[in-house]
Amino acid sequence: MACCNARERVAGFGRPAAQTACRDSAMMAAPLVRKPIAMSTHGQDRRIDYVEFDVTDIERAKAFYGAAFGWTFTDYGPAYCEFRDGRLSGGFAVGQPPRPGGPLVIVYADDLEVAQRKLEQAGARISRPIFTFPGGRRFHFVDPDGYELAVWSAS
Repeated sequence: MACCNARERVAGFGRPAAQTACRDSAMMAAPLVRKPIAMSTHGQDRRIDYVEFDVTDIERAKAFYGAAFGWTFTDYGPAYCEFRDGRLSGGFAVGQPPRPGGPLVIVYADDLEVAQRKLEQAGARISRPIFTFPGGRRFHFVDPDGYELAVWSAS
């Protein structure tokens, strides 16, 4: 069996397997949980399609992002979990160390203060307080694995 990451094995997304090392040898033996679904790519050129986080504890990541943003999750074995926020999907994977300092992922919130309060209650550390910019306002936070993300609002 060729080496692949869970996202490719489960949903057919991402880079060719030759460019991606297995995250966990157990992933190769994990059963296929669902068949790939046909997805429309019309109108999606140059838009963020999927965000993947390397985490140390999938259950902790699910609890954090579920509490802070209400995301839903689908488990694909012990080393991979897909998340959905209602618009974008991504994954949590174990096997590689988290890469703090990677691309800044920015989440939109209708109410910035409510989002900040929920994040703090879920255990986030606010790394940059709310500030204004030409398109609205935003703040940055650090999640339990050390990733810095931002939340913005037009109001």
